[in-house]
Parts: sequence; C-alpha cells; structure tokens
Amino acid sequence: MRTAVLFILMLLSACSEGPSVERLGGPTMGSSYSIQYVREAGGPAPAQVQAAVEAILHDIDQHYSTYRADSTVSQFNRLPAHRCMILPKDMRELVSFGLHLAQLSDGAYDLTVEPLLRLWGFGPQARHEQIPGARALARAQQRVGYQHLRLEGQALCKDAPVQLDFNSIAAGHAVDLLAARLQAMGVTSFVAEATGELKAVGRKPDGSPWRIALQLPGPDRQMARRLYPVQGLSVSSSGDYRHYFEDNGQRYSHAFDARLGRPVDHDLAAVTVLDASAMQADGYSTLLLILGPQRAWAFAVEHELPAMFVTRAEGGFVSRATPAFERALKGD
Repeated sequence: MRTAVLFILMLLSACSEGPSVERLGGPTMGSSYSIQYVREAGGPAPAQVQAAVEAILHDIDQHYSTYRADSTVSQFNRLPAHRCMILPKDMRELVSFGLHLAQLSDGAYDLTVEPLLRLWGFGPQARHEQIPGARALARAQQRVGYQHLRLEGQALCKDAPVQLDFNSIAAGHAVDLLAARLQAMGVTSFVAEATGELKAVGRKPDGSPWRIALQLPGPDRQMARRLYPVQGLSVSSSGDYRHYFEDNGQRYSHAFDARLGRPVDHDLAAVTVLDASAMQADGYSTLLLILGPQRAWAFAVEHELPAMFVTRAEGGFVSRATPAFERALKGD
C-alpha cells in the first residue's frame, strides 16, 4: 500500500545530451538499476557495460539476498548460536561498517533486525503485515542484537541465533562496486544507480555537471523541485513512505528501532545523505531516519554529515539541510 510519494530522487536528462550518452538498465534486488555514461571514442559498448554491471548485481544478490535460500547471508542466518562462518572480504567490510553504525546509534541501527522484519510482515517469509503480540515480540528480540556478533579473522561468529539483514547498505555497496567497475573499464563520466541509491562522476558531454532533482514537500503540501549539481558524490534517500502498512490509522514503516523491536514512530519523513561512498550514504540515511528529527539533526551536525531532512509539521512538511550538505554540493 502506498500514498503520495513525499520525497523523490530522480535523474535529469538534459536535451543537450547527445547520442554520446549511453543509457541502460534492468531489474535488480526487487527494484531496478540504471546506468548513464558518456561513451568516448574507443570506449566500451553498452552491451559490454551491461554485462559487467549485471555480473556485479548477480553477485550482490548471491551474497546478500534474504529471499534466496542459497545466498551467503541466508546460510549464515541458518547457523545456530556459537557458530562461525567464513565470509567474503566485502561482506566482512559491510558487517564491520554495520557494527560501527550500531555503536554510534547505541543499538538503534542494527544489522540483526531480520527476525523483527519477518515478525512484523516485512521479511521474505512474511505473508502479510501484522502487529505482533507481546510474547512473540519478546521471543524475536532474543534473536536480535549486534553485540552477539564478532569478527574473527575471515569469519563472522554469533553467540546467539541472530540473523542479518543488509538491505540498509547492500544497494549502496552495489553502487560503489558498479562505479569502480565502470572506471576500470575506462568510463570517466557516468551516473550509476541501483534501487534509488546513486553515484555521479565526471560531467555530461556539454561540460555541465550531472544533476539530481529532489522533490521537497512544502508547508502547503505542494511539491517544489530543487536541482542540485553532483560530482564525485553518492546520494541516498531513506523514508517511511516506501514500505509500510496502516492499522487503525497508525502507520508502521519498515524502518525499525532495534532496541524497541518495532517500527519508528516520529515526525521525520525522509532523509537524504551525500557521501563519496554510496554504502556510507546508504547506511547513514537509514541511521538518521531511525533516530528521528531531533536526535538525527544533532547527530548529523556533530558528525558533519551532508544531510537533508523532511519533517512532518502541522499542516504540511518542513525541509532543512545541514551546513555540510550545502558545502558538499559546492565541492568544499
């Protein structure tokens, strides 16, 4: 179920872009991906780029999809407590970053929320959304907690039957891999996007920067589009409008505070974060959405995060950006 989208991230294609700009895309991770790149003389053909891109996305699905029983994360999730499993290097790096975000947020952000997602109806085995009972919630919370994970060399170990969900950072990680592969193929100007996470590098053929359009709701609920040039930056948006259900007029989103075992309940509707790393932008946008308007703003300012916030207010919405957001767009 969806209502009007409050916060939209989209690419703009200028008329000045000639045939030297190649475009391709397709399905991935339950959504889609798109690539726009400037093809120089002797540069890779779209078929070559698409093959390279889809090979990366296939690997991401093989490692991180909880919808696949044979994925690496599903294999780890089936392990009982007090067991370890050797993981690929990039997956260990994602775990390490996830643990870092968990510590920074005092456990509000947590990679081990899979049992909660499933219980509330957002997981791969769920048949419908539901508000769980207190006993079921207590049982699920016994299998949640980043403190039950530890990295030992090339292995990840668990001392409780916790289960991982990488949806808050896997798409950003995929974009970082796509960007690195494009550059290795000699592509110097492109926009790589997967499930809404994106990274822009270089410029369009006319020398102008790639631009994004952020549709920000105003106090009168009218959408106002603001254009931003981006170069060498990744952009990630998280919002409570993407996946949610309603019960007796109450909205329950897929953004969970792991400490409470339930979806967040506050006035912060959406967050956009800029970063050189799409994975970091992805993770921080989720963390900020979980924290809520006051704590998220204080966190972003303290850590100098380039972030844009959209908050519900009486009669509409209010948007504001951190000083670091404006500086990042200027290249400072």
